[in-house]
Amino acid sequence: MSPSQPSSAQPDPIAGPPADGDAVAPTALTSRAPHVPADRLVAEMVPPPRFQDARFDTYIPDAQQPSQAEAVQVLSDFADGIDAGTGAGTTKRRWFARKPAAPKGPRGVYLDGGYGVGKTHLLASLWHAAPAPAERKAFGTFVELTNLVGALGFQQTVRTLGDHKLLCIDEFELDDPGDTVLVSSLLGKLVDAGVALAATSNTLPGKLGEGRFAAADFLREIQGLSAHFRPLRIDGQDYRHRGLPEAPAPYDTETVTRAAYRTPGASLDDFPSLLEHLSKVHPSRYGAMCDGIEAVCLTDVQAVPDQSTALRLVVLADRLYDREVPVLTSGKAFDELFSEEMLRGGYRKKYFRAISRLTALARDAKPLVADEAP
Repeated sequence: MSPSQPSSAQPDPIAGPPADGDAVAPTALTSRAPHVPADRLVAEMVPPPRFQDARFDTYIPDAQQPSQAEAVQVLSDFADGIDAGTGAGTTKRRWFARKPAAPKGPRGVYLDGGYGVGKTHLLASLWHAAPAPAERKAFGTFVELTNLVGALGFQQTVRTLGDHKLLCIDEFELDDPGDTVLVSSLLGKLVDAGVALAATSNTLPGKLGEGRFAAADFLREIQGLSAHFRPLRIDGQDYRHRGLPEAPAPYDTETVTRAAYRTPGASLDDFPSLLEHLSKVHPSRYGAMCDGIEAVCLTDVQAVPDQSTALRLVVLADRLYDREVPVLTSGKAFDELFSEEMLRGGYRKKYFRAISRLTALARDAKPLVADEAP
């Protein structure tokens, strides 16, 4: 293919490739619609790549926020209290799997705090510290957990996760009453099976009253399980912006396109086409859609047009952040993605989290254009 011709997978309009005969045409996320089998959903319930090395001793508490250091100690003690048992899949385990000894103290801990205070780092650290083999610990977001129930069915999910020692749920959400009741019922079954639980949720900075109310809502929605959870408030500022410069401004389309062609494993899409494509792919597949992608390059970034589109974009932002995929853009800045009405609405915590995470990924993308003129 001539270097002057863009890949047939690329949506219009995108500037052509650089005048470099060795440039490799990037892939397009819009050309990907992966199928994800149920067994992969289970196998991938581990901390994402960004948090593979997360440990309690690598969490840096803010000295001005004593609740952060307290959280490390509480979670470390909680991990020590999780019985490792005899190992997954053994015959001896099966004899007493359904009749675990009555645990001392709460069987779950709930991390309540604003976005960017390190709750996911702490949750992943707990997963790593728990004295059980990896196949008997599960880690996933609330959305991934509901996707698993949808793929396996409720009873099979109970059987699959009921043999675990620990279930970590990141970003527990109260947005959908149906999903909340579904997961409430699931967690009740898992607690009965002796599974330890840990969960996180987000609140907005400066909204500590709402934060405490969210914690109370969580415990109330988990019908009959409030005694199993210890709410743990974590205060602080978003670490992704603590002492760091603002995100780089978007680049022009030609710069983004050149970077995409020069970066091995990069993708290149125009933003409106990507948003349209996301509506055709189930959010449970967004992670697989990003497999092998080393950088995401987007042209013509615009404000999202509606709530459904915005929520799909939030899921994609989470999957890119989990995988540490830098994002290079032209068009509007990330703080212009969501309308003022959206940022005041019921999903505002999701949108602020997405802005925070995309801003961090935009900083990570700066080396892709390091040789470009400012």
